[in-house]
Amino acid sequence: MKTQVIQFNSIVDSIYNLPLEEKVELMNLLEHNIADSRRDEIASNYEKAQEEEIAKKLNFSSNIQELKHML
Repeated sequence: MKTQVIQFNSIVDSIYNLPLEEKVELMNLLEHNIADSRRDEIASNYEKAQEEEIAKKLNFSSNIQELKHML
């Protein structure tokens, strides 16, 4: 864990020392990477929910008390 913190700090220091144009490019790359990761996560959750629906593991209700009990 400690080496990960040191590596992270080293990366951050390196980024701070980049020219502005490279920082902007890195920011754009990270934003696109994060968006791609979120899309993958949403797709995975959707597939998991479909599998649970097929297996009849999903429960639906509009009753507040029942919903609280489901949690």
